[in-house]
Amino acid sequence: MRAARTAVALLTALALTGCGAKVSNAGDGKRSEAAKPASGYPVTIENCGVKTTYDRAPRRVVTNDVGITEIMFALGLEDRMAGYVAPDYKGDREDVPWKDGYDRVPWLSKKQINQELVLDAKADFVFAGWNYGFGEGNGFTPAALKKLGIGSYVLTESCHSGTGAARGVMPPLEALYTDLRTLGRLFGVEERAEKLVAGFKKRVADAQAQLPADGKRPTVFLYDDGKDKPLTAGAYAGPHDIITKAGGDHVMKDLKDSWTTVGWETVVERDPDVIVINNYGNVSAQQKKEFLLSYGPLAGVSAVKNKRIFVLDYVDLVESPRNPAAIAALAGYLKGVRGR
Repeated sequence: MRAARTAVALLTALALTGCGAKVSNAGDGKRSEAAKPASGYPVTIENCGVKTTYDRAPRRVVTNDVGITEIMFALGLEDRMAGYVAPDYKGDREDVPWKDGYDRVPWLSKKQINQELVLDAKADFVFAGWNYGFGEGNGFTPAALKKLGIGSYVLTESCHSGTGAARGVMPPLEALYTDLRTLGRLFGVEERAEKLVAGFKKRVADAQAQLPADGKRPTVFLYDDGKDKPLTAGAYAGPHDIITKAGGDHVMKDLKDSWTTVGWETVVERDPDVIVINNYGNVSAQQKKEFLLSYGPLAGVSAVKNKRIFVLDYVDLVESPRNPAAIAALAGYLKGVRGR
């Protein structure tokens, strides 16, 4: 079986070089001659600091996680997808504008994306992120896929920052707009990408126009999960821009990372007016709320004393096309909370 899998891998590598992906860190300008460039190509894109040239757009994309999958749907690229991997999470998939994508594209797995799954799907391209599928520890990396002739794109929110394990290289909404525009170029749907970006910017601007004129901002803490130490969001994860552009003051804005843990003593010290719960994982939002309201060390925190706890879904809070709507929703809630 292992020999058969190796043979499949080699055949896949040969067959999929037609994607024409050539990584060029040194800017040498060389390209694969395996396939004649398609009309409008070659196209060179930059992703997490790496430039790659494509002789044609990928044709069989596998995505990992819900927000990443919905970026493809929002760009209208369902016909370029071989499938997606995502947990059977609690969020809504029926009322989103791109519901047809879920109806049309195969749901390949509810578990961890891996090399075997990608090969079985005959993928020529994988769109995932560091800790959103890609990981040095599990051996599923863009470099490993490249050896199989499979291209890849890393979610910009998850780019390594160059400082150890920290992730994030630009403000969260800028990361979303960057990915939409870059993928728009790669797949030849630039006009669609620009229209999406313009619409998202308008929705954010409309939400901000409704903010109180006095400029007072309630302080906000994002709680993902964890009892011993809370998992939260730093300056480079979606919640930072969602909180800030919704009229809040993100209490963890000094963390130069995306998703990371802090100590409860830091939360107590910064005394947020509001806590936003990430509705994700095996622990329900209601269970998380009950924990926060009953956890002794938080009893004196303003958000807990006043029961100011707001719930957003996981896909609202990671980089995704739902971020602007999440800003509007949180802005509506924060209007009723007076800042200090």
